[in-house]
Amino acid sequence: MTKLKGILLTQGMHGMISQVEGLAKALDLDFIHEKIELNNFWKLFPPKITPVQDFVFKNKINNQFDVIISCGRKSVIPSIYLKKKFKNKIINIHIQEPKVSLDNFDFVVVPEHDGLKGSNVLTSKGAVHYLTNSELDENENYLKSRISTEKKIVTLILGGPTRYYDYNNQVIEGIFSKIEQNFLNNNYQLIVVPSMRTPQNIIEKAKSYFDKDQIVIPDVDKKAYLSSLKISDHIVVTCDSTSMISEAAITGKPIYVAQMPAIKNNQRFKSFFNLFVSLNIIKELNNSLENWTYTKLNETNKIAEQIREKIKHHDFS
Repeated sequence: MTKLKGILLTQGMHGMISQVEGLAKALDLDFIHEKIELNNFWKLFPPKITPVQDFVFKNKINNQFDVIISCGRKSVIPSIYLKKKFKNKIINIHIQEPKVSLDNFDFVVVPEHDGLKGSNVLTSKGAVHYLTNSELDENENYLKSRISTEKKIVTLILGGPTRYYDYNNQVIEGIFSKIEQNFLNNNYQLIVVPSMRTPQNIIEKAKSYFDKDQIVIPDVDKKAYLSSLKISDHIVVTCDSTSMISEAAITGKPIYVAQMPAIKNNQRFKSFFNLFVSLNIIKELNNSLENWTYTKLNETNKIAEQIREKIKHHDFS
């Protein structure tokens, strides 16, 4: 059977790409990415008061496709516009709450902790994402030559400043200090992995703070990210990225969350943390070192299976 063609609409951020690509792979789509750019005037308006017209966005989408998977505020209007244009010839799926009527989409995929309800809403524990255990296995050896065989491994995955967390020097040094006390002083070797949002000065700070036996990955490096998740005994993720915490949960390994003071209301983050604590996936990074286990999360495949059943019975004509 010929694969369905997919088009993935995002703003180009790691967390969004991970979610749309993960779902596209799980649905076995032949897909392409389209980074959405809004025209300057319309960047200022939320989707609910933006006209559903092609002059809102710069992209000229001429590819043939059967399924749209969109994620993020900027992709809402393009997805609705294309659905109105092609009607039942396509299926459109939006990941994250779109802040417009849910009736504009065939499916809306949101984390369970968002509390969004609707007949076309599918919920996941944490974020859907593009990581698979087979990919982790394939990249296991990428960092192995740099690892001491006499030590356990802890990976620190860094996000970056957001409107909720600002990554000030005192907070970052506090996280580094806890890593040193809890892990390095207990015969662990550290791997520091930055993301697309990690400022260069934070990477440089990690290089200067930790000794030369620790590994600081200097750039965004997906192979290093996958390898570190595979070979680590413990994983620490900064609290600003629920998507990277969700990705780490595919490993079944103990995950510590490095919390920071919030600079605005972070209730959605708190709901996410509470859910993952209740599932025994995460603990807060404090001054202790524990081992624990949990059932590996594979929410992307769960969501894909629900959608796949509906697609089977969809008339694309």
